[in-house]
Amino acid sequence: MDNEAICEMFDSLGEVTIKRMFGGKGIYHEGVILALEVGGDILLKADAESAPVFREAGAGQWVYEGKARARPVAMPYWSIPDAALDDAVEMARWVRFAWEAALRTRK
Repeated sequence: MDNEAICEMFDSLGEVTIKRMFGGKGIYHEGVILALEVGGDILLKADAESAPVFREAGAGQWVYEGKARARPVAMPYWSIPDAALDDAVEMARWVRFAWEAALRTRK
């Protein structure tokens, strides 16, 4: 996904910064990461509070095969629920969930 399309998805927050990382992209707002682009898909940050909301909406958690222990590793990033993909108001809601999770979990 190109950077212009990514910025458009996150427009409801204001300016985002996109940085290349691990073969994908990190998406930041005010210096805090709130999403990733991996393999052309946007994954939104979630935490213990918001992950159940993502799950209930049918979103999938990003899991990759770990090398060190040869078992799947679940990451705190979730796919965008289908309902948000063609609805800017709904997308803004999910972007807000990701931003709030990012603020709660930042170090």
